[in-house]
Amino acid sequence: MADVIRIFSDLGGRLCIPSEQFSAKVAAIRAFIFDWDGVFNDGTKNQHGSSSFGEVDAMGANLLRYSWWTRHGVMPTVAIMSGARNTMSFQYGLREHAHSVYFNVKNKVLAFEHFVATHGLTPESVAFFFDDVLDLSLAEKCGLRIMINRRANPLFTQYVADRGLADYVTAHSGGQSGLREACELLMGTNGNYNEVVQSRAWFSDVYATYLRERDQIPVAFFTWDGQGIVAAPAP
Repeated sequence: MADVIRIFSDLGGRLCIPSEQFSAKVAAIRAFIFDWDGVFNDGTKNQHGSSSFGEVDAMGANLLRYSWWTRHGVMPTVAIMSGARNTMSFQYGLREHAHSVYFNVKNKVLAFEHFVATHGLTPESVAFFFDDVLDLSLAEKCGLRIMINRRANPLFTQYVADRGLADYVTAHSGGQSGLREACELLMGTNGNYNEVVQSRAWFSDVYATYLRERDQIPVAFFTWDGQGIVAAPAP
Protein backbone atom coordinates (compact mmCIF):
# COMPACT_ATOMS: atom_id res chain seq x y z
CA MET A 1 0.00 0.00 0.00
CA ALA A 2 2.82 2.42 0.86
CA ASP A 3 4.35 1.93 -2.59
CA VAL A 4 1.01 2.67 -4.28
CA ILE A 5 0.48 5.83 -2.26
CA ARG A 6 4.02 6.98 -3.00
CA ILE A 7 3.43 6.67 -6.74
CA PHE A 8 0.37 8.88 -6.57
CA SER A 9 1.93 11.33 -4.11
CA ASP A 10 4.89 11.73 -6.47
CA LEU A 11 2.36 12.45 -9.21
CA GLY A 12 0.95 15.31 -7.12
CA GLY A 13 -2.08 13.59 -5.63
CA ARG A 14 -3.00 14.40 -2.05
CA LEU A 15 -4.03 11.74 0.46
CA CYS A 16 -6.06 13.55 3.12
CA ILE A 17 -6.21 10.75 5.70
CA PRO A 18 -3.66 8.20 6.98
CA SER A 19 -2.96 5.43 4.46
CA GLU A 20 -4.19 2.71 6.83
CA GLN A 21 -7.54 4.47 7.19
CA PHE A 22 -7.74 4.96 3.43
CA SER A 23 -7.13 1.23 2.84
CA ALA A 24 -9.84 0.33 5.35
CA LYS A 25 -12.32 2.63 3.62
CA VAL A 26 -11.50 1.16 0.22
CA ALA A 27 -11.99 -2.38 1.53
CA ALA A 28 -15.54 -1.50 2.64
CA ILE A 29 -16.67 -0.13 -0.74
CA ARG A 30 -19.36 -1.96 -2.70
CA ALA A 31 -20.76 0.88 -4.83
CA PHE A 32 -19.53 3.83 -6.87
CA ILE A 33 -21.24 7.15 -7.58
CA PHE A 34 -19.84 9.39 -10.30
CA ASP A 35 -20.66 13.04 -10.74
CA TRP A 36 -20.53 13.93 -14.44
CA ASP A 37 -19.46 17.51 -15.21
CA GLY A 38 -15.90 18.13 -14.09
CA VAL A 39 -15.30 14.42 -13.44
CA PHE A 40 -15.63 12.76 -16.84
CA ASN A 41 -14.70 16.03 -18.54
CA ASP A 42 -13.65 19.62 -17.82
CA GLY A 43 -17.26 20.81 -17.56
CA THR A 44 -17.40 22.49 -20.96
CA LYS A 45 -20.86 22.31 -22.55
CA ASN A 46 -21.68 22.18 -26.25
CA GLN A 47 -24.49 24.14 -27.90
CA HIS A 48 -26.96 21.49 -26.77
CA GLY A 49 -25.98 21.77 -23.12
CA SER A 50 -24.13 18.45 -23.07
CA SER A 51 -20.58 17.63 -21.99
CA SER A 52 -18.70 14.62 -23.26
CA PHE A 53 -16.39 11.99 -21.81
CA GLY A 54 -13.08 10.43 -22.82
CA GLU A 55 -12.30 6.79 -23.41
CA VAL A 56 -9.31 6.97 -21.04
CA ASP A 57 -11.65 7.69 -18.13
CA ALA A 58 -14.26 5.23 -19.40
CA MET A 59 -11.64 2.48 -19.46
CA GLY A 60 -10.54 3.41 -15.94
CA ALA A 61 -14.09 3.20 -14.61
CA ASN A 62 -14.68 -0.17 -16.27
CA LEU A 63 -11.40 -1.58 -14.95
CA LEU A 64 -12.37 -0.32 -11.51
CA ARG A 65 -15.64 -2.24 -11.64
CA TYR A 66 -13.82 -5.33 -12.89
CA SER A 67 -11.29 -5.00 -10.07
CA TRP A 68 -14.11 -5.02 -7.49
CA TRP A 69 -15.97 -7.85 -9.22
CA THR A 70 -12.79 -9.93 -9.25
CA ARG A 71 -11.98 -9.21 -5.61
CA HIS A 72 -15.45 -9.56 -4.09
CA GLY A 73 -17.26 -11.89 -6.47
CA VAL A 74 -20.20 -9.55 -7.02
CA MET A 75 -20.80 -6.63 -9.35
CA PRO A 76 -20.36 -3.26 -7.62
CA THR A 77 -23.40 -1.00 -7.89
CA VAL A 78 -22.81 2.09 -10.05
CA ALA A 79 -24.67 5.37 -10.43
CA ILE A 80 -24.13 8.59 -12.36
CA MET A 81 -25.58 11.66 -10.67
CA SER A 82 -25.94 15.05 -12.33
CA GLY A 83 -27.80 18.21 -11.48
CA ALA A 84 -28.36 18.77 -15.20
CA ARG A 85 -29.78 16.90 -18.18
CA ASN A 86 -26.74 15.69 -20.07
CA THR A 87 -27.36 13.46 -23.07
CA MET A 88 -23.79 12.15 -23.17
CA SER A 89 -24.13 10.88 -19.62
CA PHE A 90 -27.20 8.95 -20.79
CA GLN A 91 -25.23 7.43 -23.66
CA TYR A 92 -22.37 6.51 -21.36
CA GLY A 93 -24.68 5.01 -18.75
CA LEU A 94 -26.41 2.87 -21.37
CA ARG A 95 -23.18 1.77 -23.02
CA GLU A 96 -21.44 0.91 -19.77
CA HIS A 97 -24.55 -0.46 -18.04
CA ALA A 98 -24.57 1.71 -14.95
CA HIS A 99 -27.27 0.59 -12.56
CA SER A 100 -28.75 4.09 -12.19
CA VAL A 101 -28.50 7.45 -13.96
CA TYR A 102 -29.87 10.45 -12.06
CA PHE A 103 -30.37 13.77 -13.86
CA ASN A 104 -31.83 17.20 -13.10
CA VAL A 105 -31.47 16.50 -9.38
CA LYS A 106 -30.07 19.68 -7.86
CA ASN A 107 -30.01 18.30 -4.31
CA LYS A 108 -27.85 15.21 -4.82
CA VAL A 109 -28.41 14.00 -1.27
CA LEU A 110 -31.97 13.12 -2.32
CA ALA A 111 -30.62 11.04 -5.20
CA PHE A 112 -28.12 9.41 -2.83
CA GLU A 113 -30.81 8.47 -0.33
CA HIS A 114 -32.88 6.97 -3.14
CA PHE A 115 -29.85 5.07 -4.49
CA VAL A 116 -28.79 3.46 -1.21
CA ALA A 117 -32.38 2.56 -0.29
CA THR A 118 -33.05 1.04 -3.72
CA HIS A 119 -29.94 -1.14 -3.63
CA GLY A 120 -29.81 -1.92 0.09
CA LEU A 121 -26.49 -0.13 0.61
CA THR A 122 -24.98 1.61 3.61
CA PRO A 123 -23.42 5.07 3.18
CA GLU A 124 -20.07 3.65 4.30
CA SER A 125 -20.08 1.24 1.36
CA VAL A 126 -20.31 4.00 -1.27
CA ALA A 127 -17.40 5.76 -2.97
CA PHE A 128 -18.12 9.15 -4.56
CA PHE A 129 -16.11 10.87 -7.32
CA PHE A 130 -16.81 14.60 -7.39
CA ASP A 131 -15.33 17.98 -8.22
CA ASP A 132 -17.29 21.01 -7.06
CA VAL A 133 -19.49 22.86 -4.59
CA LEU A 134 -22.77 21.18 -5.52
CA ASP A 135 -21.28 17.81 -4.53
CA LEU A 136 -20.20 18.54 -0.97
CA SER A 137 -23.42 17.68 0.85
CA LEU A 138 -23.27 14.25 -0.79
CA ALA A 139 -19.54 13.84 -0.17
CA GLU A 140 -20.21 14.34 3.53
CA LYS A 141 -22.39 11.22 3.58
CA CYS A 142 -20.25 8.76 1.60
CA GLY A 143 -17.74 6.29 2.96
CA LEU A 144 -14.98 7.21 0.48
CA ARG A 145 -14.66 10.60 -1.22
CA ILE A 146 -12.40 11.23 -4.21
CA MET A 147 -12.14 14.82 -5.39
CA ILE A 148 -11.14 15.45 -9.00
CA ASN A 149 -8.99 18.52 -8.57
CA ARG A 150 -8.51 21.73 -10.56
CA ARG A 151 -5.49 23.95 -10.11
CA ALA A 152 -7.78 26.94 -10.64
CA ASN A 153 -9.60 26.48 -7.30
CA PRO A 154 -6.93 26.20 -4.58
CA LEU A 155 -9.15 27.83 -1.94
CA PHE A 156 -11.97 25.40 -2.67
CA THR A 157 -9.57 22.46 -2.52
CA GLN A 158 -8.32 23.67 0.86
CA TYR A 159 -11.89 24.20 2.05
CA VAL A 160 -12.73 20.59 1.21
CA ALA A 161 -9.58 19.20 2.82
CA ASP A 162 -9.93 21.29 5.99
CA ARG A 163 -13.48 20.05 6.53
CA GLY A 164 -12.69 16.40 5.92
CA LEU A 165 -14.85 16.15 2.81
CA ALA A 166 -12.29 14.32 0.66
CA ASP A 167 -10.06 11.35 1.32
CA TYR A 168 -7.96 11.85 -1.80
CA VAL A 169 -7.54 14.82 -4.14
CA THR A 170 -6.25 14.00 -7.60
CA ALA A 171 -3.24 15.57 -9.24
CA HIS A 172 -5.08 15.82 -12.56
CA SER A 173 -8.30 17.55 -13.47
CA GLY A 174 -11.43 16.26 -15.15
CA GLY A 175 -10.10 17.48 -18.47
CA GLN A 176 -6.79 15.66 -17.95
CA SER A 177 -7.93 12.14 -17.04
CA GLY A 178 -8.21 12.83 -13.33
CA LEU A 179 -10.87 10.13 -13.10
CA ARG A 180 -8.47 7.56 -14.57
CA GLU A 181 -5.94 8.56 -11.91
CA ALA A 182 -8.53 8.04 -9.17
CA CYS A 183 -9.60 4.66 -10.57
CA GLU A 184 -6.01 3.45 -10.75
CA LEU A 185 -5.40 4.51 -7.15
CA LEU A 186 -8.39 2.51 -5.93
CA MET A 187 -7.42 -0.50 -8.02
CA GLY A 188 -3.89 -0.35 -6.66
CA THR A 189 -5.24 -0.13 -3.13
CA ASN A 190 -7.59 -3.03 -3.90
CA GLY A 191 -4.45 -5.09 -4.55
CA ASN A 192 -5.19 -6.63 -7.94
CA TYR A 193 -4.19 -4.00 -10.50
CA ASN A 194 -1.76 -6.16 -12.48
CA GLU A 195 -4.14 -9.12 -12.50
CA VAL A 196 -6.98 -6.95 -13.78
CA VAL A 197 -4.96 -5.31 -16.54
CA GLN A 198 -3.52 -8.63 -17.69
CA SER A 199 -6.95 -10.23 -17.78
CA ARG A 200 -8.56 -7.33 -19.66
CA ALA A 201 -5.69 -6.86 -22.11
CA TRP A 202 -5.90 -10.47 -23.32
CA PHE A 203 -9.69 -10.70 -22.94
CA SER A 204 -9.50 -13.68 -20.63
CA ASP A 205 -12.41 -16.02 -19.97
CA VAL A 206 -12.78 -14.39 -16.56
CA TYR A 207 -13.11 -10.93 -18.13
CA ALA A 208 -15.58 -12.27 -20.68
CA THR A 209 -17.71 -13.63 -17.82
CA TYR A 210 -17.58 -10.25 -16.07
CA LEU A 211 -18.53 -8.42 -19.25
CA ARG A 212 -21.52 -10.67 -19.91
CA GLU A 213 -22.73 -10.06 -16.37
CA ARG A 214 -22.14 -6.30 -16.62
CA ASP A 215 -23.96 -6.04 -19.93
CA GLN A 216 -27.05 -7.72 -18.50
CA ILE A 217 -27.55 -4.91 -15.99
CA PRO A 218 -30.72 -2.94 -16.81
CA VAL A 219 -30.07 0.81 -16.70
CA ALA A 220 -32.63 2.77 -14.65
CA PHE A 221 -33.11 6.52 -15.11
CA PHE A 222 -34.38 8.82 -12.38
CA THR A 223 -35.07 12.53 -12.06
CA TRP A 224 -36.64 15.09 -9.72
CA ASP A 225 -40.27 15.97 -10.45
CA GLY A 226 -40.57 18.82 -7.94
CA GLN A 227 -41.71 16.59 -5.12
CA GLY A 228 -39.46 13.54 -5.14
CA ILE A 229 -37.18 11.23 -7.09
CA VAL A 230 -39.17 9.45 -9.81
CA ALA A 231 -38.38 6.94 -12.53
CA ALA A 232 -37.87 8.41 -15.98
CA PRO A 233 -38.09 6.71 -19.38
CA ALA A 234 -34.81 5.84 -21.04
CA PRO A 235 -33.80 8.84 -23.17
